Amino acid sequence: MRPCNNAVFAALFAVAACALAAQQLSPPTQAVPGTVLLSVSVIDNKDRPYLGLKRNNFKIDENDRPQQIATFAGAEGPFSIGIILDLSGSMRSKIVPALNAIMRFIRTANPQDEFFVVGFNDRPELIQDFTNSPATVQARLETIRVGGKTALLDALSLGLSRMKEAKYQRKALLVVSDGGDNHSNVGELKLQAQAREADVEIYSMGIFDPYAPTPEERSGPQLLEQLGEETGGRLFRVDGMAGMGDIAEKISNELRNQYFIGYQPSDPTLDGKWRKVKVKINPLPGLPRLNVHARTGYYAPLQ
Repeated sequence: MRPCNNAVFAALFAVAACALAAQQLSPPTQAVPGTVLLSVSVIDNKDRPYLGLKRNNFKIDENDRPQQIATFAGAEGPFSIGIILDLSGSMRSKIVPALNAIMRFIRTANPQDEFFVVGFNDRPELIQDFTNSPATVQARLETIRVGGKTALLDALSLGLSRMKEAKYQRKALLVVSDGGDNHSNVGELKLQAQAREADVEIYSMGIFDPYAPTPEERSGPQLLEQLGEETGGRLFRVDGMAGMGDIAEKISNELRNQYFIGYQPSDPTLDGKWRKVKVKINPLPGLPRLNVHARTGYYAPLQ
């Protein structure tokens, strides 16, 4: 048998290695029916994504029962992202840095990501439907007007509904607001149920007033924090307007550096009931203290 040329062998090995890496780093485009898929952010003690973990570093429980991980990848795949922008009167002095932060978020995202924008004051409005063009989003944002009250829950509900038309499996909302709701028709319980069903990560940049005049506005941070925890997103509190761009880029970076994990539930019952999900990191030697963000459950299908 003729021996393989070293250069040829090296080239073939490099191609194979690249193919294997691509297979490991891309989220599965198709999953076995019934698989529960989770986008998981792992954050270190400096509030940065922690990369390089393996399948055996993770543990998943469903209704307090251990589950067997079936698919695992570190993923930079594209997202469908909805921007939920507060245009109420209290945002008048904050809107310019808020718009700049949104554009910084979009420009540091995956080039394949698609975006829509919902603006809200007395009521929500779809300002820009799905597009992957940052220039199109910027042109539409330049037409906005600020004034009125704050229908935050209605805007979130519209954003979650719009996600039913999303192109990608991975979905997120980015909320930019300075207060709680004071003019919505949708209630908190209905919105929380909608968020549970939607499988959409909710991230928020909160520009909160510690001296908010109404109970609804004072409860805004708690609501956004709860929605973030339940959906696998996070609430980022804005301490100074100059830091909004950095926070926006941090959220963009976190979305692009997640783990994509799937499992087949050990309970195959199709009962439509809520199932609690907990993702943990196994405390192996050498790992620093890490925080995990993933959705906290899902509704089992009925059929």
